Amino acid sequence: PNAKVLKTALGSAEFVPHQGAGSTIDVVKDLKERGVSVLGVETTSRSEKLWSADLPQPLALVFGNELVGVDASVLQECDGLVSVPTYGMKNSLNIATCTSVLIWEVLRRWDSEMEDNTRS
Repeated sequence: PNAKVLKTALGSAEFVPHQGAGSTIDVVKDLKERGVSVLGVETTSRSEKLWSADLPQPLALVFGNELVGVDASVLQECDGLVSVPTYGMKNSLNIATCTSVLIWEVLRRWDSEMEDNTRS
């Protein structure tokens, strides 16, 4: 694995399955072929607000670089686009905060759906 990833992971890389890839768009296409829904996380006019978005299982989220976001060709390949709306001068959160918010909401929603299914 990439040395920067290992440093940032602070020892958790050995417990979380991961792999590197040369091309994001190739990974997105592969995931879709395997039945995984792929959502690009980006602030665009086409993005759906997180709290309104469908978050199916299985799901992959594509996050971009803080400066330039997700490449347009990758966004085109995604099944949908989702954003975390912000208010005020900035139009987006930093990548760490955005990732935390998205993963928290996905897991919250999936957990809620699982509880609803067990009550039925």
